[in-house]
Amino acid sequence: MRRWAAFAMMFVVFMIGLALMVPMGQAADAAKDLAAKYILATAKAARTVYVKGVVADASKGGMKPDEDWVKDDHGMMLPAQFVKELGKEIKEFDLSLVGTDPLYASNAPKSAKEKEMLAELAKGKEKMIVTEDGGATVGMSADYAIADSCADCHNKHPKTTKKDWKKGDFMGAIVVRLK
Repeated sequence: MRRWAAFAMMFVVFMIGLALMVPMGQAADAAKDLAAKYILATAKAARTVYVKGVVADASKGGMKPDEDWVKDDHGMMLPAQFVKELGKEIKEFDLSLVGTDPLYASNAPKSAKEKEMLAELAKGKEKMIVTEDGGATVGMSADYAIADSCADCHNKHPKTTKKDWKKGDFMGAIVVRLK
């Protein structure tokens, strides 16, 4: 028993020593990186559940996703609007979407760094990227047309510049900006 206590004490001392060797700035950066990844994973999961569960089931009952859902008694918000509405409820950081061919200017990358991140995700090798951009930590998670209805909606939208979307296509990213 004493051997385990001694081992535990040595382990704690080792971990404290290791923590002291990591500069505080690096520890803060690592924490922001991890926070961004957790936020992105949670937002992506919530949106996926909304698309595959809520929208799919509600559509069977006669409701339909509609850009002007608040004006339609049988309308419901689009999946992109769902993410943006989540972001509006959060004051501690920005949560939104950026698109490769955004229908609205508000969904365009906000900086040259964000454009680079989006281009890197479009290559398909990375699923999530977190980096610093002008003093803020920015994270992006690749976003794909996860249902035929996603592609169909974008193809039919009057503001679209691309009319050949299909299920599985890379469409942009969910983005989090930590100040």
